[in-house]
Amino acid sequence: MSVKGVYTALSGAMAQSTKLDTIANNLANVNTPAFKRDQQLFQEYLTANEKPPEVIQVPRDVASIESFYNMQGGDKSYVDTKGTFTDFSQGGLKPTGNALDVAIDGKGFFEVATPGGVKLTRAGNFTLDGNGQLVTKEGYPVLKADAAGGADPASRVIRFEGNGPVQISDNGDVYQGTNNLGKLSLVNVANPDSLLKQGSSLYGFKPNMNAEITNINNPSLKQGFLETSNVNIVQEMTDMISTNRVFESTQKAISAYDQMAEKMVNVVGKVTP
Repeated sequence: MSVKGVYTALSGAMAQSTKLDTIANNLANVNTPAFKRDQQLFQEYLTANEKPPEVIQVPRDVASIESFYNMQGGDKSYVDTKGTFTDFSQGGLKPTGNALDVAIDGKGFFEVATPGGVKLTRAGNFTLDGNGQLVTKEGYPVLKADAAGGADPASRVIRFEGNGPVQISDNGDVYQGTNNLGKLSLVNVANPDSLLKQGSSLYGFKPNMNAEITNINNPSLKQGFLETSNVNIVQEMTDMISTNRVFESTQKAISAYDQMAEKMVNVVGKVTP
């Protein structure tokens, strides 16, 4: 019996536990506007293959205990986390009748100003704050397009005055009555895998990846609609059942290794007088 075998089962159990957490988070956000489901990917980690060639040496002590166990990592095969990946496929469009609800039909993200800088979101359930500014549910100002580039986000807020009717055109122009208040800033991200979820349906960029964004001049927006979550409940529940079964199998394997280890100590290792 390889004592290290228990770590293979343990790494598998930890991987399935992480996957269960991700599935649970997806299910918890099934009704969150524009939520994008996450998925965990794993890979097999082979210690011997990860070592450079010069590290692996052929043992010279023939038929010794040390040479018997010195497998140069070849007996180690673990489950390793490859990463969390987000599915950015579009959710359905649900009519709400609210003039401040805006759904993106196709690719793109709204720009919003936060204390941590400009962030991106697809959640268009906007509202007005006490100053008449168009803001997200968390109170972050929604920004209008910057034609010249480099403008201070504070100068790009959309502010309503009075009680005139609000109209948001399909290409993002915001009107109050006949007054054009600006055009919603929509951008496209060259590599969606560079995005990092930061809570409240906001996205930033991963530290090790470039923030490559381009303005969308002719977006397709739907006023009075919201994009729904792209979480498929049936798929998530199926994945949860499958993951639970694998987790239980790894627990049984760990228990079997524990029982074998106990017998090695208490039965095989017992000295008969």
